[in-house]
Amino acid sequence: MEISKEELYKRQIIIKDFGKESQQKLLQSTIVIVGCGGLGSVAAVYLAASGVGNIHLIDFDVVDVSNLHRQVFYKTDDIGKSKAEVLAKHIEEISPFVNITTSDQPVTKANIFDQIDDYDVVVDCTDSLPTKYLLNDYCVITDHILVYGSLYKNDGYVASFNIPEGLYNSANLRHAFPKMPKDAVPNCSETGTLNPIVGIIGLMQANEVIKILSQTGEPLKNQLLIYNSADNSQFKMKLEVEKTCDNIGKRGILKTFKKENYTDPSCEIQDENLLISMRDFKQKTDNDNIVVISVNEETQSKLPFGSVIEIPISEFDIDSLKIDIKKEYLLICNKGILSYTAAELLKEKYSELNVLSLKGGIKNY
Repeated sequence: MEISKEELYKRQIIIKDFGKESQQKLLQSTIVIVGCGGLGSVAAVYLAASGVGNIHLIDFDVVDVSNLHRQVFYKTDDIGKSKAEVLAKHIEEISPFVNITTSDQPVTKANIFDQIDDYDVVVDCTDSLPTKYLLNDYCVITDHILVYGSLYKNDGYVASFNIPEGLYNSANLRHAFPKMPKDAVPNCSETGTLNPIVGIIGLMQANEVIKILSQTGEPLKNQLLIYNSADNSQFKMKLEVEKTCDNIGKRGILKTFKKENYTDPSCEIQDENLLISMRDFKQKTDNDNIVVISVNEETQSKLPFGSVIEIPISEFDIDSLKIDIKKEYLLICNKGILSYTAAELLKEKYSELNVLSLKGGIKNY
């Protein structure tokens, strides 16, 4: 069945303050969405359906069964398939006038200039803190607009960063959080999340993109919107942009960019010498000489093995731990990312200590 743009976008075009001109701006726009999980899949589908003409999807991950409760555009048949490719196929079926492209390469400092180049807006839908700072700093340096979204437990965060305002651009991520925390910060795979807030924040990001591209409404600039799903409250944190403050402006961020490596443990190749397989782990847990430490952020009442010391990664202070150099330490978390980080910290402090991280985590134990 052949359909026309006028028919497909009719309900938008008839809006008094939108019209054909705004629709045409969307169709001519180019955006890149980094992360095709809970936020990115929602934002991508709604932006494509609204008529954003050129969308590039970036995600190195594949669909996992644990994704399905909140990443609702994926099906059980998609498990194991590339998220970006599955999402692109869905968009092609519902949005015939949208040009959709994909990449399965993680965004790093080494490739970001090649990965994210000629796009009007960058949409940050990642759950990686180093990647968020990388995207922010890149956008400040290159004068790209960044639509930011993130989640933590019941809270969701949305902002439109780096929007041109005369001689200066609006606030960026570092105006809200100047320095990237050095300790690992858990994402939803570690802390858990209910699915409504994922959809809400993804839709808010899509709404920001549409306003920016169509030049309608008022974007969330110089402020960070914080939405809490537990009590349905909403708060806007004002971000002050000091024109004389250089450390979080373009010049200061350029200096930071040159020094920072923006390393994301979830994208790194883990050293096999610091890993233990599930099979070997099961054989060791009954040994009295073994100390098992869970670094999951949330306390777990039931774990499928014996005694476990629970220390959330946010409270994992090496100097305060009482370490017995004669014992063997096994670190665990849901996916094996936070535990690997903790194992590295322990090994760095105690080079002779026998410490291992459970490969792949306990989610499939």
